[in-house]
Amino acid sequence: MSDSERVDFAESLKKRTKKFVVDNIKLFRTLPKTEEAKIIGRQLLRCSSSVGANYRAVCRARSQAEFHSKLSIVVEEADESVFWMEILVEAGIVQTPEIESLFKEANEILKIVSASRRTVSEKK
Repeated sequence: MSDSERVDFAESLKKRTKKFVVDNIKLFRTLPKTEEAKIIGRQLLRCSSSVGANYRAVCRARSQAEFHSKLSIVVEEADESVFWMEILVEAGIVQTPEIESLFKEANEILKIVSASRRTVSEKK
């Protein structure tokens, strides 16, 4: 991959992770006003917003080690986002169709950043 392709990919993923945060905020607003929905919804908001914020930090990394470290945080937070979405569905707080596209996006982001982290780890 050329440098310009890398920059385009990074910018594309920045936009995608930002949209992921916004979409999770919109989901949160639609959750029932029950205590458990609020608690789980806040957990999802925290980790999903961390995906976007930490991916931006990945793009500003000053070293390979910092890049790997920040990318690892994105992997963890994306995986946690998937977890909380699963809980929302399995607890019957939301129906699968309501969250399906968001769940798919979380898994795709997780796959992308996990593969990137593996690639960086192999170069160490």
